[in-house]
This record gives sequence, C-alpha cells and structure tokens, in this order.
Amino acid sequence: MPVTLSRFLKPINLPFSSLFRSFNTLSSPSIAIRNVSSSSSSSSPAYRALQDYPLLHRQSRRFDSFSILSTIKSCAHLRNLPLLRHLHAHLLQLGFNSHLYVATCLLHAYSLVSLHDARVLFDEMPHRNAVTWNTMITAYSKYGDVEKARLVFEKMPTRDLSSWSAMVAGYINGGECDRGLELFREMVVNERLRPDKVILGSVLSACSRLGSLGLLVGRSIHGFMAKNRFELSQDLGMILVDMYAKHGFLKTACRVLDSMPEKNVSSWTALICGAAHHGYGKEALTIFELMQYTGVKPNEITFTGILSACSRAGLVEEGRKYFDKIEEYGLEPRIQHYGCMVDLFGKAGRLEEAYDIIKSMKLEPNVILWSSFLSACKVHKQFEMAERVTEQVLRTVQPENDGGVYTLICNLFVQNEKWDDAERVRKLMLNQNMRKARRSSFI
Repeated sequence: MPVTLSRFLKPINLPFSSLFRSFNTLSSPSIAIRNVSSSSSSSSPAYRALQDYPLLHRQSRRFDSFSILSTIKSCAHLRNLPLLRHLHAHLLQLGFNSHLYVATCLLHAYSLVSLHDARVLFDEMPHRNAVTWNTMITAYSKYGDVEKARLVFEKMPTRDLSSWSAMVAGYINGGECDRGLELFREMVVNERLRPDKVILGSVLSACSRLGSLGLLVGRSIHGFMAKNRFELSQDLGMILVDMYAKHGFLKTACRVLDSMPEKNVSSWTALICGAAHHGYGKEALTIFELMQYTGVKPNEITFTGILSACSRAGLVEEGRKYFDKIEEYGLEPRIQHYGCMVDLFGKAGRLEEAYDIIKSMKLEPNVILWSSFLSACKVHKQFEMAERVTEQVLRTVQPENDGGVYTLICNLFVQNEKWDDAERVRKLMLNQNMRKARRSSFI
C-alpha cells in the first residue's frame, strides 16, 4: 500500500530515521507547504520564506545550510508540527541529519510544538554542542518538567553560563525559587562564573517573590551590578524597581527608577503597584501623574494598580476619575478594573453606585466581583441591596467551586433574620456537596 501524504503527516511513534523511507514516496515539499496556507497568511514573512524552499527543490538547485536554517525558523514561527516533520524527512534525504547547526535549529523548532519529538531528535543526534543541551533544558522547563531538565543539565559534558542560566530560570519560572537561588549560589561560589544580565534578571524576579531572604539576595545582586558598572537596561531596571517596591522599600525603588536612562510603562507600573500594595494611595497617584508628565502612556495593568491604590486609601472621587481615563487612553475596562471600582464603592458604603458599575459592565460579573459586592452589603447591613442580586448570583456561581459565596449569602439571610431563605441555601449547599473556595481579590 503506497504511503500517502495524509498518512505521513499523522503523529507517529517511530525514530526520525524511518521518515527517510517515507519521504521517497512524496512528490514535493511544496505539497506540505500549501497545506498550511489556509491557516497562515500568505503575506506573512514566515510563509514567504517557505515559498522559496519548494522553488529550490523544483529547480533541482543545491540546498545550503543558510537556506535550510531560514526554512526551519519559518516552520518554528508557524508552529506547524506536520510541516516540520515533512521538512525533517527531506533534510534526512539531503544528508543534513549530521549537520550540527541544522539539527540544533530543528530541535528548537520541535521544542516549541512537541516535547516528545524534540527528545527523540535529541537522542538521535550524533553530535551535540552546548546550545543543543541548553535547548533541551529550556524545552523541559517550558513544559513544566523541571526534574527532567535537571537530569539533562547534570548529564552535560561541559556547562557554560547559558546552561546555568537556563536551569536557574527553569526553577524560578516553575515556582521553585529556593532551588533556583541555591543553584545560582553554586554557580557563583563553586564554578566561579560571572553572572550576566540574563541570569541576574531571573534571580531578581525570584527575589521579588520571596521574603527577607529574597530582599537580602536582591540587594547583594544590586550591589554587585553597581560595583561592576552594569548598565541598567529597561528590563533589569524594571525588575529591580518591582523587587524593592514589593518589599516596601519605595524610596529605594524610586532611586532605581530615577537612575534608569530609559523608563518604560512597566517600570512606572511596578512602582505604582508597589505603592498601592503597601497602602501609599496618594503617593501612587503622584507617581501616576509624574509618569503622564514624562509622556509615558499607561496600560491596563497601570490602571489596575492605580484603582487598587484608590480602593485601599478610600479615594472615591479620584478612583472614579481614573476609571473614566481608561477609555480616554483608548483602552477597554477589564474585569479587574470593574472589580476595583465595586470594591472602592463598597468600602465607602455607596452600594447603589457599586451596583450601577456592575450593571454597566460589558463583561459578565464573576464570583470575585459578586463576593466583593455581597461582603460590602454585609458590612454596611444593606440586606435589601443584597437580596436584589442574590438570585442572579446563585445562577452565576459554580456550586462545586464557589461554596464561599453560598456561605456569604446564607450569613446575609441570617443577619436579616430570614430564616427560611437561610435554610434553603444551607440545604442547597448540602445537596450540591459544596466546598468553600480560597479567597481571592482584585486588590
């Protein structure tokens, strides 16, 4: 039975060397390239680069590594696994299976769409360099398998700075900040490697998530950067500002921001959010105005920070003013912006205005927003207001995940001495076998 293209493009569990035999029955790589035209714009740079590849094939012109690398990068951009496998089979026929740079580029492309295929190719590569090993470490880390990434790291014959950086970033991005810092210390103390901006950025981002230890390590790294005259780029500066702001060292965060030669919206937003988090509402507003004065336009996250600052500080009129500014900057209010406003009006006891915000939403209110509104009704004993939305809330929430909302509604009925309604909600909770979810907040 002849091998058809549709059969060839299906996922297979064979070594890539077997693809060579399958490719002999295929007419042209242009067939596979045409197959992706329906899902990719023919005017995109990646698709245009792919169009040149079958042209060379039809003209029987010799392929060089430059044209092949360009084609592989285009396949990687399109994230099309069948097309990538088809190209791989053709490269085997051309004899590029032992070309180190081509194989490594192909490995990177596979790692973006299929970890299994990437691992099979990695195991079959006759030659590997540091970039090959680092690509595999990054692939495992991206797919959340940090332990296998560490196994690859340990098997490396020679590790360079990028290897350590990839492994440290894998731990930190996977939420294992302690192990990331431990590995970073091993790199600096035992291996005597001088860190660069990439790994310092990863470590500083971990320091933002840790407590006093994170602050201690972060300050040490900042001192190292100053001593060695590291240029404070936008990315590195933003991470430093974010770290100091999250730990409550706002004056230090301001000094870092002032020392940055170029400031972007992320740097300003990190400072605003840090001020808001620690209750410095008016200071956050001042920073926002200064950002506007310098010509930097806020984004959605900036407005979340400024509205949360208003909510924490009880600045109702200011919060209303900044909420109206969202659309002035050409942005659409998101659910977190509406949530901040409901929280702001709710804390101030202005439940009617909070309800008006909910009714004006273009989005469907979620459980966090309703919890904020009902909690405000409970605090201010606005039971009639709570009853107006109770049935709507019960239709919105998911019984298996949002038991806390049912508990809140039940308590509201009890406080208002509506015993029958309270008993009805209790029975509903028992029948649905509900569990109370962890508290969440927009602030």
